[in-house]
Amino acid sequence: MIKLISFKNCPFVQRVMGALVTKNIPFEIEYIELSNKPQWFLDISPNGQVPVLVTEDKTVLFESDAIVEYLDDKYLPIEQLAAEQKALDRAWSYQASKHYMAQCGTMGSKDKETFETRLANLAKSFAKAEAKLGDTRFFKGDSISNVDIAWLPLLHRAAVIKNCTGFDMLDGFPKVQKWQTTLIESGLTEKTVPNDFVNTFSHFYLKNTYLASLVDSAAVNGETSCCETACCG
Repeated sequence: MIKLISFKNCPFVQRVMGALVTKNIPFEIEYIELSNKPQWFLDISPNGQVPVLVTEDKTVLFESDAIVEYLDDKYLPIEQLAAEQKALDRAWSYQASKHYMAQCGTMGSKDKETFETRLANLAKSFAKAEAKLGDTRFFKGDSISNVDIAWLPLLHRAAVIKNCTGFDMLDGFPKVQKWQTTLIESGLTEKTVPNDFVNTFSHFYLKNTYLASLVDSAAVNGETSCCETACCG
């Protein structure tokens, strides 16, 4: 069976899990701590990063783009595409994945000024998606594609931030907000993160950050916050 090596907060891993789940490919998963990487992991991972996928024949694959392409080549793709559309899908997927770390940096900002500066840069990616989206349920139509899976980590984390702090990173992008809702309602988010994801996520981004002050404000004002019960123990 395929084995995925993961870190619980990693958006790149969530993207790979999205591909595995959507394709109904059986897999097992092992979580590691990036602050204390085991030697066996360092021995097999060329860059010491997740995701790492160990195939059924024990080939070790790394880099999420390469892993997702491998899953399309090895197993039936989610949809049959002409070469031009496949290239476009990869380009739009890259528009998402290249902003994963930018979103992490934004969420980890320590002060309001830094947060707003980083958010303004991150918002450029959402603006591109807003201009491209039409009236369909998902990015290209009424079925989930590789593009939707690539954008899932960005949209999911924005939803967690909104639920916990009341701050909407997608404010001003109504089509993207609708797309976000559709993806979350599809159930794919729940299947691509661990059960304690919100708790783990919050210890990274909702403590000692600017966003943490918004959580505190929500608590003072008596507003509902996911962190009141799930993440701020």
